[in-house]
Amino acid sequence: MATEEERLTVAPITGPDDPRHFTDSGIEMEALYGPEDVRENLPERLGAPGEYPYTRGPHREMYRKQVWTMRQYAGYASAKESNERYRYLIGRGATGLSMAFDLPTQLGLDSDNPRCLGEVGRTGVAIDTIDDMRTAFDQIPLDEVSTSMTINAPAAVLLALYELVGEEQGVPSEKLRGTTQNDILKEYIARGNYIFPPEASMRLTTDLFAYCKENVPRWNTVSISGYHFREKGCSAVQEVAFTLSSGIAYVQAAIDAGLAVDDFAPRLAFFFNGHNNVFQEVAKFRAARRMWAKIMKERFGAENPKSMMLRFHTQTGGVTLTAQQPVNNIVRVALQGFAAVCGGTQSLHTNGFDEALALPSETAAKTALRTQQILAHESGAADTVDPFAGSYFVEALTDEIESRALELITKVDELGGSVKAIEFITGEIDESAWGYQERYRIEQDIVVGVNKYEEEAAEVPDLLRVDPDSERAQLERLKAFKEDRDHEKVEGALKVVREAAGGKDNLVPHIKDALRDRASMGEVCGAMQDVFGKYAPTF
Repeated sequence: MATEEERLTVAPITGPDDPRHFTDSGIEMEALYGPEDVRENLPERLGAPGEYPYTRGPHREMYRKQVWTMRQYAGYASAKESNERYRYLIGRGATGLSMAFDLPTQLGLDSDNPRCLGEVGRTGVAIDTIDDMRTAFDQIPLDEVSTSMTINAPAAVLLALYELVGEEQGVPSEKLRGTTQNDILKEYIARGNYIFPPEASMRLTTDLFAYCKENVPRWNTVSISGYHFREKGCSAVQEVAFTLSSGIAYVQAAIDAGLAVDDFAPRLAFFFNGHNNVFQEVAKFRAARRMWAKIMKERFGAENPKSMMLRFHTQTGGVTLTAQQPVNNIVRVALQGFAAVCGGTQSLHTNGFDEALALPSETAAKTALRTQQILAHESGAADTVDPFAGSYFVEALTDEIESRALELITKVDELGGSVKAIEFITGEIDESAWGYQERYRIEQDIVVGVNKYEEEAAEVPDLLRVDPDSERAQLERLKAFKEDRDHEKVEGALKVVREAAGGKDNLVPHIKDALRDRASMGEVCGAMQDVFGKYAPTF
């Protein structure tokens, strides 16, 4: 075990000839692990599955009772084309949808905004209006499917559109199941897809907490994301620490807004990355569960056991995929998915092998889904709960990740929490990302097919190509939508949104009313921006 002084959160740069082995978190791997490497009172710290501190999983039987939700992240071009992909995946055994939005939608911009030229429908589906959302879920019964929306700054707007489509299908809001990512803090730190200043964004987040408690009780109101921290280059320890720090910030913000912790905490969800080091990833998931249970019980006084359960979705690591020898990515994704399952994930998305080159083709998407099905039915990982428990190696890793992550959380707390520590967190991740690239450059770390075992001939599979005409067609649909409505009614509804933004009312009902009156997504976000302003980073 490393001493307090020796603990790192990223791997040191030592050169390819150093015989020592480190995880990306700087944890040195011993040649052999034994009882002396596992801390005392192991049974107490482990607990039983489904019992505090949930190290071994949030449910007693885990996958023996029901396998994880198999989600495939999908969406591109138009709502119609995305609908076809959703139905394709459901028809091949997907048990949940994960909705990808294009960059303009993520930024709260309508497709006809001049800033959006060339980006409409490129990285996901363009959703400007109630018509778009209706088309995206055509012939998909919303009371039978769980939908995850990877949307943050305009999360309340997109959920309101989803609710309205549910109402049209005759599905009451209390029957809707799914998740809005709604984690705005990681946008300031890792992605940059923000609209409003942090304080206003946090208000929208907690407004959604309160609204869903009363109106959409089965909805997960936030998916607190470490995935994007890891994509930006952080280590496993940093992913745990900064994700849980974000969770602490959201819980505190909700309490400060007058919500009781046990009223909203059971609907908090998390989103982690899956990387190639199977053992570190399993330990990471186990440590995060134990840490969150303690944080909720000891720091926030939660009494409902569901408030202490860290339930999470995993996506395999996009940043680990290589454009060189892309078929190798199938193996990487299988390893990452195996680690997530052995670590007790509640839902899983497996990446397409061609995603370093383009949005996944149908073949790649189907292969990724089949990977999950093989894990569920052929690997044995679903046959027993917490299969790595008691391993000297994994238990030592779990403890070490917990200790190092707690030290980082303490640093964030000392800076005033995640909202005030954005610059510190960003700096830590940047340093980690630089270290990874340097270790790769000097071949201390090996990426098969990239800096070792290269091949000269380029291997390019058939790729999905978004039709350039899809953007033009989306603009035509949006133009027709905006012309065919009661403009005075729309302006009146947007005025109410501005007034609510300037006051203390919960914004979500006013957002939903405006969308029902045929305001567009961009118009609603623009109305709030008129009051909140636009965020500009200072570092």
